[in-house]
Amino acid sequence: MQEKNVLSDNLSSLKAKIETGLEELKSSKELYEFKSVYLEGKKSKISELMKEMRNMAAEERAGYGKAVNELKTWAIQRFSEMEERMKEKELQQKYESEKIDLTLPGKETEIGNLHPVTLVINQLVDVFAGMGFEVYEGAEIENDYYNFTALNTPKDHPARDMQDTFYLSPEFLLRTQTSAGQIHVMEKKKPPIKILSPGRVFRSDDDATHSPMFGQMEGLVVDKGITLCDLKGMLDMFVQKVFGEGTTTRLRPSYFPFTEPSVEVDCSCFACGGKGCNLCKGTGWIEILGAGVVNKRVLENCGIDSEEYSGFAFGIGLERIAMLKYGINNIKLLFGSDLRVLKQINEK
Repeated sequence: MQEKNVLSDNLSSLKAKIETGLEELKSSKELYEFKSVYLEGKKSKISELMKEMRNMAAEERAGYGKAVNELKTWAIQRFSEMEERMKEKELQQKYESEKIDLTLPGKETEIGNLHPVTLVINQLVDVFAGMGFEVYEGAEIENDYYNFTALNTPKDHPARDMQDTFYLSPEFLLRTQTSAGQIHVMEKKKPPIKILSPGRVFRSDDDATHSPMFGQMEGLVVDKGITLCDLKGMLDMFVQKVFGEGTTTRLRPSYFPFTEPSVEVDCSCFACGGKGCNLCKGTGWIEILGAGVVNKRVLENCGIDSEEYSGFAFGIGLERIAMLKYGINNIKLLFGSDLRVLKQINEK
């Protein structure tokens, strides 16, 4: 049998340990773990005290049990008080960590700008929509027929070579021009046709003025009596809207498989007014796009009577227009995610 005094000392000692331990706790987690040791479950230290009753004389058990229950009631009360204190303490710490000093200056929010190429696309679509053009967006993956054959590109043409074109398979490729879109439109729609086809194209080319991926905008008009004069008049209006009043165009003979006759289109230098400067390399003219009268074979490939209808087509390099318009001298700046480039262009 254990002495009554020894058991009473155990109760007093346990109470003292609880009191001392509570004062040393620093977080709710520590409090929870500490409480589990003394109160939670059958193996807690207070529960273990109750087991000592079997070692006591019968006449002493009632008094001892009462003392243990009083200790348990006291412990529950003390842990409850400590939980409230700990919650208040941690809530205050959270408030302190999240406190905002209203006297500090606020962070300046910068106004974002559209990308130069996006600005050009928006402007060109607006210009040509004003002339009655509809927008058609084709797929970036094309087959050989729509990208080359239907556009009258010979089998031995260098553009078909693997060093110039990104082939996905013998039949499919990443389109090298948005001109493929005009074939899809002419197959599905009867003249009159007036469409604009912007999008990304892909060619194996990479230097300061060329990129393996770039933007192009194809224009196509098919109707009765369309001539090169109609193309010239439309392009004059286009350059005046984009580069300013007084800008004119000139056409130089060229060759494209899908147009005949074909022309390279220059515009008068908008920087020097045609007098000659670094931008136009002293010539007074800047090359901006390729165009021409739609080849009769292309019309016939799409089931359009080339004796009744004619048309013109043009292809604009979007990055080239952006570089000229905003004074950018390296095409890679348009793909480098350098915010300093965008900050210089704030066109509303």
